[in-house]
Amino acid sequence: MSRVGKKPVTVPSGVTVSVEGNLVRVKGPRGELSREIQDGIAVEVSDGEILVTRASDDKGMRSLHGLTRSLIANMVHGVTQGYQKALELVGVGYRASKSGNKLVLSVGYSKPVEIDPPQGIEIDVPNPTYVIVKGNDKESVGQFAAIIRDVRPPEPYLGKGIRYVGERVRRKVGKTGKK
Repeated sequence: MSRVGKKPVTVPSGVTVSVEGNLVRVKGPRGELSREIQDGIAVEVSDGEILVTRASDDKGMRSLHGLTRSLIANMVHGVTQGYQKALELVGVGYRASKSGNKLVLSVGYSKPVEIDPPQGIEIDVPNPTYVIVKGNDKESVGQFAAIIRDVRPPEPYLGKGIRYVGERVRRKVGKTGKK
């Protein structure tokens, strides 16, 4: 058995979980999330816990067992507390701002880059070199933070670019003059 898949997911108070065929819906104080699960994986809700079981012992089913349990646990966490990722802009003149709902990045290109967030994602810019991406869905928050980072990824020689807070950039030694 999968160690992760065997572990039950506890449902906090104020959260309702419903299973309709292959669709799992989780509703909480921050909103509602739903996900379709694979055939052969069963989800049961009882006594404030969610149990995930699998039909067979195939290699594919074993891998989906733990994955499905983790995805459901992330949904429960998302509708109760939410997720956030923080990015920092490193470089002279690099800055971020909000224009309405859009994120505007000035990161060394000839024109500012405007990025429109998808539904359910909220952006916060507490200072010009710091961006916080918030939302209920862990996958969407991570994907949108990666899209922002891809505008100007950190480069290894000077370390300039957009990076996650706490991300270490491996620095390389530049050219040395021949004497």
